[in-house]
Amino acid sequence: MSAVELYTKGARVWLPDPDVVWRGAELLEDYKEAPCKLKVHYEEGEISLQDLHLHQKLAKETESVIDIKDKTKLPHLRNPDILIGENDLTSLSYLNEPEVLYNLKVRFEERNIIYTYCGIVLVAINPYEQLDIYNNDIIQAYSGQDMGAMDPHIYAVAEEAYKRMSRFEQNQSIIVSGESGAGKTVSAKYAMRYFAMVGGSQAETQVEKKVLASNPIMEAIGNAKTTRNDNSSRFGKYIEISFSKSNEIVGAHMRTYLLEKSRVVFQAKDERNYHVFYQLCASRELPELKKFGLMPAEKFYYTSQGKNPVIDGVDDEKEYRTTKEAMKMLGLSEKDINMIFQIFSAVLHFGNVKINEKDGESSEMAPKDPSVGIACKLFGVDESQMRTWICNKKITTVGETLTKPLTAAQASFAQDALSKCIYSKLFDWIVTQINKALVSQTKLHRFIGVLDIYGFETFQINSFEQFCINYANEKLQQIFNMHVFKLEQEEYVKEAIEWSFIDYYDNQPCIDLIEAKLGILDLLDEECKVPNGSDKNWCQKLYGKHLKHSHFQKPKIGMESFIILHFADKVTYTAKGFLDKNRDAVSEEHVNIMKASEYELVAELFADLESDADASKGRVQALQSGPKGTSKKMRKTVGSQFRESLFLLMTTLNSTSPHYIRCIKPNDLKAAFEFEPKRAVEQLRACGVLETIRISAAGFPSRWTYPEFFQRYRVLAISKDINRKDFRKSCQNVLPKLIQDPDKYRFGKTKIFFRAGQVAYLEKLRADKLRACGIMIQKHVRGWLMKNKYQKLRISVLGVQRYGRGLLARRYAQHLRETRAATTIQKHWRGYKTRKSFNRIQKAVVKLQSVIRGYFGRKDFKRRLYEHKTTIIQARVRAYLARRQYKRVIYGVVKIQGHFKRRKAKAELRQLKIEAKSMDHMKNVNKGLENKIIQLQQQLDSKKKVSTDVIHKQEETIKQLETEKEKLLITASEAAKASNKVTELEEELARLRKELEQERGEKQDLISEKQLLKNKYDKEVGQLQSENVKIKAELDESNRKLKEQSKIATVAAGGDQQKWEEQKLQFLSDMESERQHHQRLVKEHNRLLQRFENMQGEMQMLTSPTGHKRTPSDISMISLESVSPDDKKDDGEEGEKEDQGYGTEKKKRQAPVPPSASSMEKVMKEATAEKTDKEKLPKVPEAGIDVGLMLKLQNKVKSLEKERDQLRAKLEGLEEEMKQGTGAFSESAFTTLKMQELENENDKLKRECAKLMESIAKTTNFNKGGKTTAAGKEFLGHRMSLRRHKSEDPTKTVPDPSKIINDQFEAMTDELERRREECLQLRALLAEKSISTHSVAKQSYGGQDNIVNEDNELTMAYKSQRDIIRLLENQLQKAEGELKKKVGDYDAEVKELRKENDKQHKLIQQSLSMTPDAKIEATMQHEITRLTSENLDLREVIDKQADQIRKLKKMLKVYAKRMKDGEAAEIQAELEKEETKSVENVAQIKHRERNYMGMLEYKKEDEGPLIKVLILDLKPKVTSAFLPGLPAYLLFMCVRHTDYINDDEKVRSFLTSTINGIKKVVKKHHDDLERVTLWLANTCRFLHTLKQYSGEKQFQTENTPRQNEHCLRNFDLAEYRQVFSDLAVWIYQTLIKLMEATIQPSIVSAVLEHEAIAGLTGSKPSGLRGRSSSRAEDTPEHSLDTLMKSMNQFVRTLTQHAVDPELIKQIFRQLYYFLGASALNNLLLRKDMCNWSKGMQIRYNLSHLEQWLRDNKLQESGAGNTLEPIVQASQLLQARKTDADVDSVYEMCSKLTAPQIVKILNLYTPVDEFEERVPISFIRKIQQKLKERDHVETSLLMDLKFSYSVTFPFNPSKIALESIDIPEQLHLGNLVTRS
Repeated sequence: MSAVELYTKGARVWLPDPDVVWRGAELLEDYKEAPCKLKVHYEEGEISLQDLHLHQKLAKETESVIDIKDKTKLPHLRNPDILIGENDLTSLSYLNEPEVLYNLKVRFEERNIIYTYCGIVLVAINPYEQLDIYNNDIIQAYSGQDMGAMDPHIYAVAEEAYKRMSRFEQNQSIIVSGESGAGKTVSAKYAMRYFAMVGGSQAETQVEKKVLASNPIMEAIGNAKTTRNDNSSRFGKYIEISFSKSNEIVGAHMRTYLLEKSRVVFQAKDERNYHVFYQLCASRELPELKKFGLMPAEKFYYTSQGKNPVIDGVDDEKEYRTTKEAMKMLGLSEKDINMIFQIFSAVLHFGNVKINEKDGESSEMAPKDPSVGIACKLFGVDESQMRTWICNKKITTVGETLTKPLTAAQASFAQDALSKCIYSKLFDWIVTQINKALVSQTKLHRFIGVLDIYGFETFQINSFEQFCINYANEKLQQIFNMHVFKLEQEEYVKEAIEWSFIDYYDNQPCIDLIEAKLGILDLLDEECKVPNGSDKNWCQKLYGKHLKHSHFQKPKIGMESFIILHFADKVTYTAKGFLDKNRDAVSEEHVNIMKASEYELVAELFADLESDADASKGRVQALQSGPKGTSKKMRKTVGSQFRESLFLLMTTLNSTSPHYIRCIKPNDLKAAFEFEPKRAVEQLRACGVLETIRISAAGFPSRWTYPEFFQRYRVLAISKDINRKDFRKSCQNVLPKLIQDPDKYRFGKTKIFFRAGQVAYLEKLRADKLRACGIMIQKHVRGWLMKNKYQKLRISVLGVQRYGRGLLARRYAQHLRETRAATTIQKHWRGYKTRKSFNRIQKAVVKLQSVIRGYFGRKDFKRRLYEHKTTIIQARVRAYLARRQYKRVIYGVVKIQGHFKRRKAKAELRQLKIEAKSMDHMKNVNKGLENKIIQLQQQLDSKKKVSTDVIHKQEETIKQLETEKEKLLITASEAAKASNKVTELEEELARLRKELEQERGEKQDLISEKQLLKNKYDKEVGQLQSENVKIKAELDESNRKLKEQSKIATVAAGGDQQKWEEQKLQFLSDMESERQHHQRLVKEHNRLLQRFENMQGEMQMLTSPTGHKRTPSDISMISLESVSPDDKKDDGEEGEKEDQGYGTEKKKRQAPVPPSASSMEKVMKEATAEKTDKEKLPKVPEAGIDVGLMLKLQNKVKSLEKERDQLRAKLEGLEEEMKQGTGAFSESAFTTLKMQELENENDKLKRECAKLMESIAKTTNFNKGGKTTAAGKEFLGHRMSLRRHKSEDPTKTVPDPSKIINDQFEAMTDELERRREECLQLRALLAEKSISTHSVAKQSYGGQDNIVNEDNELTMAYKSQRDIIRLLENQLQKAEGELKKKVGDYDAEVKELRKENDKQHKLIQQSLSMTPDAKIEATMQHEITRLTSENLDLREVIDKQADQIRKLKKMLKVYAKRMKDGEAAEIQAELEKEETKSVENVAQIKHRERNYMGMLEYKKEDEGPLIKVLILDLKPKVTSAFLPGLPAYLLFMCVRHTDYINDDEKVRSFLTSTINGIKKVVKKHHDDLERVTLWLANTCRFLHTLKQYSGEKQFQTENTPRQNEHCLRNFDLAEYRQVFSDLAVWIYQTLIKLMEATIQPSIVSAVLEHEAIAGLTGSKPSGLRGRSSSRAEDTPEHSLDTLMKSMNQFVRTLTQHAVDPELIKQIFRQLYYFLGASALNNLLLRKDMCNWSKGMQIRYNLSHLEQWLRDNKLQESGAGNTLEPIVQASQLLQARKTDADVDSVYEMCSKLTAPQIVKILNLYTPVDEFEERVPISFIRKIQQKLKERDHVETSLLMDLKFSYSVTFPFNPSKIALESIDIPEQLHLGNLVTRS
């Protein structure tokens, strides 16, 4: 079927649109023949809300008519909906531009997927939002996966490159391109991060961290904010990451291209300069930056032109710290880092320099501008020279040198040129340092390169930068096209199909136009060499040379621009500025100024300009504008350098396997997930994605394997064409009947290749066939359903009629019965009702009567009561009124009486006053006084009587006090007794001290006895030593003579070789230091020479009256000006500014003048004469102290003192050896020789010291006031003070240093002489003790030397004597230890007695100062305390005795029980033996007549072999025939024996060896499942056994009495139980890791990919373009059966080695978690798995795993619950997804996180046309519903490293230890003994 036949009514097509590029439409009529017109209907659903605002008419135009003039102009067909959103654009059936654009838009806007494959290209769209898809979990998920197995991701591309490098040993490269703001830098960064993670080594260097640390530095100095991107890379870079043979990162290397230097001096609006400038300004308050004089960025001209210095969300100060830390990590020193920031700061200040016009044709810097001084100071250059040469220019011609002033514009241009040059130079220097830090120290094997370079650029004004960028993209596009074509060709050849040459765009003509001979670049370089070359002239040359070229055009308007037809677009370039940018020239004077900088780094940046011709980067050097330039090699232009570097890059890329990442910028507003079609299609055309589509469409883009094609399209075949055993034959039978044109497809070896559109046609046929089949099925099913429905209705009607008639009859009979019953009921009811009414009326009447009567009675009672109460009230009122009247009358009478009595009293008072004045009245008064006196006398008598009573009472009180006084005297006597007791205590203390003195005397006696024994021992040892030396010397004399010559020769040769090597190393180090010193001198010389030349130029300009000066051409400027004495003076002043190190002029001037011989002699005489004379010293030429000589002398004296200490230490060591006799006997001769050597060395040192002292006396004047160093003062201070006191003249303050050093030397000489005498004494002592073999033979063997030591009797005697000496030493040490212990005990007792004595003294003092009552109370309190303490001591003794009694009783009971149960124990052991026989694979336990105790006895020296047999060499196959846990039982039986003999050291050593042995065997065989399982089981069994026999009650509940008897008695091994528990946890984790690694390859294929349900497939027409070319051919296939086999093997192994059942459950719970988590993580990253069919298959596969748990009785382990997340994910794929199902889906997915649910819904893709996509509204509602969760988790992937905590439940054993036999296969008979 031809493609034209597809254009029928209802066909969906793409139509071009000026606003949205492409617009979807549907044909309303069939296409017939061209030319014609077709009606179309636009599909508004294809236009998003973002696109509608572009053109309002889109919402109105729904129908249109298109004009078809030719069948080749037919609109593009659209793909079926099931192909929309594919991971690979080349898998689309119709490959065209609108389908690519629409597919990217759907994935980006609707599904928020930023990565899409397009053949070999990964298209990455910048989301302008932080996405959580780059964490370490995602890296782990993509690691090891094939490229097509997972969703598109940059990690998939990186993994593909990494696998191809590791498997095929090929270098790889990843090319990242795109326009600014598309995300190139971030993509390259993530690729490098992936390599750092998967290729990270365990070495200490951690190169991968350094590789990542280079990113912040390069971003700081090479990235800037633009209008399109906040972090735009303004340079290209290629980073080679080097790997070792083990595929670990070992180094890296970076190459950079085309740094945008113009940004340093100019930025457009809303743009910024490089980040580093703003980081410095933001951190200006830091201490290390304050000295740079930085200001805010708004105040610097170079950082304020964009008017927007802040980036939202970026903290420049924090970024500064990050950049600095990265520099430190890469090894830059603090000095270099500060210097880098200093230069950057200097550039900022230099940009603030103002240049003013001066006299029209000249200019000058502002005189008071502080920026000049700051910049020059930071650069380390002369300010005056900078001011001069920025505003002037030197022109050198053939015969003269001219100085030309510059205008303000020219000076500003020169200023900016120098700033750009400095920044570029520093940028290159930093890149070089980074490369040095990343260089590999090991051999490189392969590398992966990451190229981050600019994409194709076209602006309104395109200059030299755009030209170079587009030139580089032309070269890259050429490689890309060739690579795509090569891959297509390889695929066709591999499948052996016929194919014709694919025509693809070849951009070689465009490249030739640029780089060929006399091309654009050649003409540009030629014009740069012309003295008066201009942009216009160059443009005219281009017109004349290339106007006829197919890729070159001349614009219609303008003569200074040209057009190049690039592969992506037609670009118009403006020629203005091309020459200047290509030259990139900096004035020679500026370069010379920077060379003369006092800072080494600044000078170094400009020091290599002469060698720039060989450099591959854009180095900058001074250009000669005159003919004199021919004397120097012309440096390369920027264009030629870029062409060469690009050639090297292309060579590198051609030698690697490339991988392409094309970054797309979706919009210009930086809005998140907004897609502008016009911007996107421009970039797709420019980056080559559409060219890839075109090449793919030209061939066979759709590819299917035979089984998958048959599975998909077998519905189109008839049964006779199907051969199920041969899918290929079936496909060959079916396909020709479906597609008649054989050119539309090809049969390959494993695949079928289709032309574009054929898969869509097959899908149409399949859909039609399925639709026809569906209609037929519906017809028959509907007929069958209606027939069944009719029959059911008829049967139902008949049944209803039958039951209806019966119901009516029953109802009539019921009616008759009810009528009769009603009549009867009515009769009885009426009678009952009448009676009830009568009775009710009767009761009512009686009740009414009683109520009325009661009412009248109560009424009469109330009336009478009222009258009675009224009478009482009246009586009370009347009485009240009468009483009130009476009281009123009485009150009046009393008042009248009072008035009367008052009147009468007044009259009587007047009468009394008259009588008082008469005598009678006085008498009466005296009489009254006498009566009063008598009364008082009586009162006095009574008081006297009372006082007498008081006195009697006081006498009684005194008697009581006397009694108390007697009591106090008694108390005093008691106190005296107490003091006597203190005296007794003191006497007791004296007695104890006396005994202590006796003990000390005994100790001294013991010590003296020990010393005598020791002396005796020393004497005997000395004799033995001398005898042994002589004997051995005689025996070895012959052998020494024979071997002497060879040894001497060998030693001499080795010594000479070693000496030669040392001399060689010393010579090399000296040469290296001399070379470095020479280089420093050369650099300093060059710097001073350059400064001298600069000053000569300045002097020439200043002295020239006319502005310039002519000089003869044959005389150099240096020779003319170097003879001036003024210049020498100035140069000297200049040289003193800074000290540059040793060898400089300043150092030479500061060096002291060496004194003459006469002056030294005179000074020494004066120094000796000053002892007695105080006159003035004679004047001698001043000479400072030679500091170097002084330091050398100090070092020499220190070395002499050190050697003296060493000699002293050696002599002391010899003395100790002689005393102890521990030295080797054969070393005595060597010691004698060594003494002689030391004596000779001593004499030599003495002579050298004497010479040094003489040199000091001759060369040093200590009394001339010269400055002495701190070391010299410290050296001489103490000796001067001593000599000052010994001087003859006490007032003299000037010491004699020569005598001080002489005294010091004499003291050293005395010490050495004393040591020498000691050495001689030792030699004499050794000589006296030496006995020759001849003397021994003469005394004991009759003078026969040959029979001495014939039977080695001397050695035997020596050994026996040595054993005796050791025994004596042990006895002495033991006695000494006991003595020390006794002394310690006595000291402790004395301390306690002293404390008690002090306490008693304090109590006595307190008692003496207390009152009697307080004394009594204190005494009682003391007595109570004493009795209480004694009571407590007695109670403790009683408790101890009670415990001992209980223990003895318990022992008696045990012994009694043993006596009674002796036979019962044997019967019990026999029964246990019969029970254990039924256990499978269990060794038989034989009962012997001997009653064993369940212990194994072994020797200490057999511990290693025992551990080796039981642990290290034990094989799992051998243990399978033994009792489970037998090694653990045997090990514990050995522990029991150590407990039985109570050997702490032995049990500790054995347990430690056991632990180390288990660790060693598990580490060695960590990949052996059976070995690890064996030791997990035995470690747990050993742990349980330690608990079972620990003696703790909690572990003895299930023990037999016999087992309780075997409990440990002496040791508490609780701490070791914890150690073994930790060991078991470690082995458990090792086993889990091993099992996880075993099932890891099978999880995805078993759970996700296995399709066990027949006829249900999850495949779809994806085209099957194999994404991964790194797949290993021998990769094994995995399935669900493979996983089940692994699980069954795990169970068998665990059961065979008797692992605890609870532990087995924990193991499989952890394994099932890992299995479910791995499957879910893979599902979340695979779009092809997210459909309904796959959900059904996954759920079916998981049911097999759940059934496996039930079959193995592990369903209660919790392993099934760990599968809930993946189970719910499969259910989510199968569930309905409408708005009404939101709640049910929410409840169903309780174990899935919100990101996981949303991710699965976004990835859900229908496999068939009959399925529906997930509505966007449903996803939004689910997201809102998920926000209601209490704890919202944001993790997308499950943590594969999560592990459940493991426990080891106590599992006691019923096997008795004494019943265990040792199998003969273990060969333990010689190592252990059963007891």
